[in-house]
Amino acid sequence: MAPKHFLDLDRLDGQTLQQILALGADYKRGEWPTGPHPLAGKTLAMIFEKPSTRTRVSFEVGMLQLGGHAIILSNSDSQLGRGETIADTARVLSRYADAIMIRTNKPEKLLELARHASVPVINGLTDASHPCQVMADIMTFQERRGPLEGRVVAWTGDGNNVACSWIQATVHFGFEMRLACPPELAPPAAVLAWARDNGGRVSVTTNPVEAVRGADAVITDTWVSMGQTDKGRHALLAPYQVNDALMGQAHPEAVFMHCLPAHRGEEVTDSVMDGPQSVVWDEAENRLHAQKGILTWCMS
Repeated sequence: MAPKHFLDLDRLDGQTLQQILALGADYKRGEWPTGPHPLAGKTLAMIFEKPSTRTRVSFEVGMLQLGGHAIILSNSDSQLGRGETIADTARVLSRYADAIMIRTNKPEKLLELARHASVPVINGLTDASHPCQVMADIMTFQERRGPLEGRVVAWTGDGNNVACSWIQATVHFGFEMRLACPPELAPPAAVLAWARDNGGRVSVTTNPVEAVRGADAVITDTWVSMGQTDKGRHALLAPYQVNDALMGQAHPEAVFMHCLPAHRGEEVTDSVMDGPQSVVWDEAENRLHAQKGILTWCMS
């Protein structure tokens, strides 16, 4: 039987994603639909080629709460740092662990790991996508505002990996997404084309007010992500800052989201980050609960 990988939102159907979120919500309420400690005796191997706070802690704590445990491998802790191939690492870890999570730069590494692993592989982040984050974001929105279907989600800033996973989510959750990005930092054309070809309602503009007007959620991310250099990004993205004036264009009950870490005073002001519409701390907490749903689904 093929392992149940959690690689990207475009590889799963909406019903499965909703089931995972429902399971995570059960866990958050302290309910155990499949019995307590469903992953007792299970081990998650976590490969980190990029720094992490929320991904590392939420997966490790999640496995503990589900009755299993996690082991952490960085480049300095494993033979990956000395040239062992991803394929060989996948084959070896599959003999020891029940699932593998990887946080890496190139999406090709994620796909190679999945091709050669005989256990589920989970995408903890690549430069191209961040599906675990968006699952937590959707859980947070549904808690605060109800179903996403028919709503408007606005993104302002860099059309980065988190934005790409949000674009993929439009196909499964039935919402409209408007992205405001400088032309130089627009989302990849292939991601936009896939969403539109599969019924996603996605538009891209260079005007943040146009994107945010009447939106039910306003989302942004850092201007310079891990491994990037500024290269004029601050100048390009300064007009896309989420401040009180921009939030004022959204629906009065709109929520503000950010995957964290935030660079206060750059992509978002303190008044928005700490304001009544901000749900960033709920998002951070829900990484734990959404991922518990993902882990249980993968290893069930």
